[in-house]
Amino acid sequence: CCFMVKCKTGKKILLGLLIVAVAIAVIATVVNFGVYKSLLKKGSEYNKVEIENQLVPEKDENDNWYFTTDGDFKVMHITDVHIGGGWMSYGKDLKTLNAVATMVTREKPDLVVATGDIAYPVFFQAGTFNNYSGAKIFANLMEKLGVYWTVTFGNHDAEPYSYFDREAVAEFYEKEEYKYCLFQAGPEDVDGYGNHIIEVKNSEGIITQAMVLIDSQAYINDSIIESIKGTYDNIHPNQVEWYETEIKRMNAENSKTIKGIQGDANGGLFEQYGTVKTLAFFHIPLVEMADAWSEFEKNKFKDTENFKYFEGIIAEGGRRVYCGYGEDDLFEKMLELGSTKAMFNGHDHINNTTFEYKGIIFSYGYSIDYFAYSGIDKLGSQRGCTMITCKPDATFTIDKY
Repeated sequence: CCFMVKCKTGKKILLGLLIVAVAIAVIATVVNFGVYKSLLKKGSEYNKVEIENQLVPEKDENDNWYFTTDGDFKVMHITDVHIGGGWMSYGKDLKTLNAVATMVTREKPDLVVATGDIAYPVFFQAGTFNNYSGAKIFANLMEKLGVYWTVTFGNHDAEPYSYFDREAVAEFYEKEEYKYCLFQAGPEDVDGYGNHIIEVKNSEGIITQAMVLIDSQAYINDSIIESIKGTYDNIHPNQVEWYETEIKRMNAENSKTIKGIQGDANGGLFEQYGTVKTLAFFHIPLVEMADAWSEFEKNKFKDTENFKYFEGIIAEGGRRVYCGYGEDDLFEKMLELGSTKAMFNGHDHINNTTFEYKGIIFSYGYSIDYFAYSGIDKLGSQRGCTMITCKPDATFTIDKY
């Protein structure tokens, strides 16, 4: 009899806890929806950026976007936007929207490239698992600003425990309603989502610069355990193959165009544009970023035969550079093909260095993050953007603000 009383009491307690849990979940859902709508409204209040003679992209026969200009082409690189989209991050999300809008309005770029972690659906910091909210809030802002933009995925954009997977987020960014978004999910037979090319051509049809956007993956095996441990993945072999195929395709296209201009003559156009110059964008840094900085440190922070320092710091604790735990052949392929002259990534929020290693520039973007790192909202040294000015002669400059 005593056992039966205890059993009934235990069931009542469990039922009570279940009711409380359901009530909390319902309340959180209602509150988060209100926060989401409020952030959408805030993003809609910004004015369209006025850009004189704004360049408008077109699609080529390969379904790639391209811009046409005989002048400079301005790319803004931002990273780690980290929009929580929940009740716990509301105040800092407002700051994030204002930071992005302010920089875009001031710099008036032709293209904005955000290299991952647009959304940050980490419940104990944002108060939600909904990664759709962060993506929607960012897209809404960019469309209101009226500047062309694209993204690459970071590890937080679709956590193993968040509501939507990477495929669903990719489908979201490809929606026709986002007329300024140039994101493409990329070939179905290539791993990842967001492997795509955006080209800049002159009026003669020569590709003077191209942006290569690559999904740097997230966690090994995409498991919750690995996400908690921070065991980051690497760019996969078939993505490196895709990169090589695209470089060779653009080289062949330029050679054909140049031949149509000057025939078989060995003019300067082949030397200047025969190998298309490209800039690579992704989220998680390559292993070579860590190798290069280690070489610099071991040489007492003096340049080496391979390493040339430009600016910035590596300030992360622990591993210093949180690259993937495996290896990939992307950097080796870049050296082999001679096309990519610089790569831009994010991921490590308080690393902001730019240097040259074996002839290729490595550049951390300034993060926008206001809350993923404890106290980072009060640390302004890492917050900003990188402006890349692509010149008609296929050279470029890098300025950080």
